[in-house]
Amino acid sequence: MNAHHRVTAVLGPTNTGKTHYAIERMLGHRTGVIGLPLRLLAREVYDRIVASRGPSVVALMTGEERIVPDRAQYWVCTVEAMPLDIGADFVAVDEIQLCADPERGHVFTDRLLRARGLHETLFMGAETMRPAIAGLIQGVQFHKRERFSELTYTGQKKISRMPERSAIVGFSVENVYAIAELIRRTKGGCAVVMGALSPRTRNAQVAMYQNGEVDYLVATDAIGMGLNLDVKHIAFAATSKFDGRRMRALYPQELAQIAGRAGRYQENGTFGVTGEVRPLDEETIEAIEEHRFDPIRKLEWRNHALEFGSVDRLLRSLEAPTQNKWLARARDADDVLALKYLIELPEVRDKLNTPQRIKLLWDVCRVPDFRNASGVEHVTLLARIFDFLTGRGLAQTRIPSEWLEKAIARIDKAGGDIDTISKRLAYIRTWTYVAQRKGWVENESHWRDETRAVEDRLSDALHAALTQRFVDRRTSVLMRRLKQKETLVAEVNDKGEVTVEGEFVGRLEGFRFQQDATASSEEAHTLRQAAIAALKPEFHLRADRFYNAPDTELDFTEQGGLMWGTTAMGKLVKGGDIVRPVVEAFVDDEAGPDVADKVRRRLQHFIDRKIAAGFDPLLAMGRDETLTGLARGFAFRLAEGLGVIPRDMIATEVKDLDQEARGALRKHGVRFGQFTIFLPALLKPAPTRLRLVLWSLWNGLDEFPESPPPGLVTIPNIAAVPAMHYTLAGYHPAGARAIRIDMLERLADILRTKDSRAGFEATPDMLSITGMTLEQFSDLMGGLGYKGEKAERPKVKAAPVPVAVDPNAPIQPITEEESAFVHPDPEAVAEMEAYYTFTWAPKPRARPERSPRPERSPRPEGTARADTAPRGDRPAREPRKDGDAPRGPRPEGKRPEGKRDHAKGGKPQGKGGARDDHKPKTYEQRPPRAEKPIDPDNPFAALMALKAKL
Repeated sequence: MNAHHRVTAVLGPTNTGKTHYAIERMLGHRTGVIGLPLRLLAREVYDRIVASRGPSVVALMTGEERIVPDRAQYWVCTVEAMPLDIGADFVAVDEIQLCADPERGHVFTDRLLRARGLHETLFMGAETMRPAIAGLIQGVQFHKRERFSELTYTGQKKISRMPERSAIVGFSVENVYAIAELIRRTKGGCAVVMGALSPRTRNAQVAMYQNGEVDYLVATDAIGMGLNLDVKHIAFAATSKFDGRRMRALYPQELAQIAGRAGRYQENGTFGVTGEVRPLDEETIEAIEEHRFDPIRKLEWRNHALEFGSVDRLLRSLEAPTQNKWLARARDADDVLALKYLIELPEVRDKLNTPQRIKLLWDVCRVPDFRNASGVEHVTLLARIFDFLTGRGLAQTRIPSEWLEKAIARIDKAGGDIDTISKRLAYIRTWTYVAQRKGWVENESHWRDETRAVEDRLSDALHAALTQRFVDRRTSVLMRRLKQKETLVAEVNDKGEVTVEGEFVGRLEGFRFQQDATASSEEAHTLRQAAIAALKPEFHLRADRFYNAPDTELDFTEQGGLMWGTTAMGKLVKGGDIVRPVVEAFVDDEAGPDVADKVRRRLQHFIDRKIAAGFDPLLAMGRDETLTGLARGFAFRLAEGLGVIPRDMIATEVKDLDQEARGALRKHGVRFGQFTIFLPALLKPAPTRLRLVLWSLWNGLDEFPESPPPGLVTIPNIAAVPAMHYTLAGYHPAGARAIRIDMLERLADILRTKDSRAGFEATPDMLSITGMTLEQFSDLMGGLGYKGEKAERPKVKAAPVPVAVDPNAPIQPITEEESAFVHPDPEAVAEMEAYYTFTWAPKPRARPERSPRPERSPRPEGTARADTAPRGDRPAREPRKDGDAPRGPRPEGKRPEGKRDHAKGGKPQGKGGARDDHKPKTYEQRPPRAEKPIDPDNPFAALMALKAKL
């Protein structure tokens, strides 16, 4: 070997600065090429050199990316893309121990054997490569580098107890995602690094970790290949992986390559296991800590001198054996398998008639399967590409731009979940690789830029999707601030949304903090702790604002809730009196007792004033000391009913009241109605709404009845609704509908003027009061105890209005309409109208059996029973002793207060006794009364005798 062609092997464990040393050596030469194992690492090194020397002299070459300036001096490449024929002064290959990798080892071995710089060649890797390098390269110099820091095993730890600045390593996408989701729930989030990510996505994820936005990293073994990260602890979530053929356990040196990323420069690092992984054995731990591993005995090798004279010669050259004891022929890689499949296709084999076509087919077979699709799907795509490139003649053609544009357009969609975007990114990497091949597409620069732009858009979308799924910025920020014991700043906007340090944590509904439901159970405690600590000043400020708020901003609901605007502040509970409910305030315990007491007192003041204003007549009657005896007891019963009580419930009390007591009660507005005893002022919508709430609270109802909309005269009468609920709402059930109490009493006043025994028709006033049709009114009257008989009669037309006629005016002919009045058609059918006749006919009610009454003495002949038609307050008569006891119709199914013929049951008896409607009426003179003898002691007897003499 020429002395100027110096070959050096810099060997040692991770964190020894080997890659940094190679970069410094390369920049010391005029030109140089460095090969790196990953596209991710190549991009990182490219960025470092560009920052030092500028972009005009640095080239980047990978399978999917090609940045080559005109004056390129330094070439940063993946090992597969390294140019070997440019004559660079310096050549370096990193991670040279990958010569033993079953998949890519033959590429690294080829670079070990053939890649040389004009002045210096550098190989960096593990100490296990020393014997193989010494056996294959004569005169090589070895430099051993020691680790800057110590690496220590710490055993097994749960992920929930993982220390900060840790990296958890898995070996499958599913495993990585599952770990990342668990980290998000327990620690606030993590960054994700995988070899399949584009450099743009990987850099964004790493930057998020390096900047401290998250304290955890979940990655595949990609981080073991030279990525410089600020990691203090490496935890293995798996110690086996699929190597392309089978699942196998990782070798100790592979574990050490990954674990060695813990610790940076002179900071010590630790490693261990987590999850369901068994602890490492003592021998493996000692080997990793002391960097002692068995040397590599065999390197993967494939013949580089390929022959393209025929397909068979190409296959023989690819399968050529080696006699070197350090080398072993590599198993067929994906490109060889694709070649063997394609040459069996007739449409492909027929075109392999020149060495150029065979070499072109081999280049097509080397397109990587970024999608990890099935073998048939991938080789089908390769066959299509080869068909485009060969065309029909011998000259090479291009992939049609129209076809390529459609293929890229199907991929250029940034929406979707992580898996969808990842698949699109893998597809675009295929077309990015194809666009980088010289002579394969038309307008190469355009398609290179286009595929790169699509890859960047998908990379950004993938980074955003990964961040959204695996990073809870809110929890991460709050945990970091709490750990640093900083004062957190909380803000509450007009919608009640609570943000702490700009992160949404929940809603403040009154004085109750409703935590964000998306928070997991693990992070909920941290969120609440941070939010409550920051909300304490807000609780006091809001309590002062609420205490000084006017009553117009407060209200109560029909279910007993207390509102401040649209926010629930508390609820009413049963107190010691029906008109004195107690307030239960909705205040979190964390707000403190002072805030809770202030809120409760403000709500109590509000509801007390509301009751005082709405029930002032009722409360004033209770405070009136002049009411005594029966009047005071009656006032107490009325207070229990909150100003409205059915008359039949207190019929006895009403009868016992004398006129003086009634007058005293009337002074307070009490009205003794025919059906209801009530205070008209309490039938207004506001007191009615409050009455329903207070009565429901006092009676312990689970669901409170709601008041009907104001202004309705009648509402539907629902059988499932108790009659008392209608009374409290200010209505009286009758038939299919319930009528408002005050309107019913107006109707009763009109009915008392009618002859309920002989029958009467509905007047327009009756229909106007109820707002009903004639049929609806008939149903209502039936509910009030009347019987309605429907009949028809000819409709009477209104007579024409007479018009003054001028005798001197000429006679005008009579129209057909006018002639109908002058000469009606005797054969015309008269228009009929329906009408109802109502009579008092309450339904009999069932009576319990009782002992027979004693026989009464016969009534003197010629006397008649009192009229028992429906009673009322007849204006032309003095009130009876029982005051305003009703004489009109009574509620359906109730007994009228008049006398009743109990033997017959049914209609109360009026003059003449019971009438049989089915017998014709007879009119006969009554027999003369029997003469009674005159009492001689009667003072009028002498006068009567004198009159007889005269």
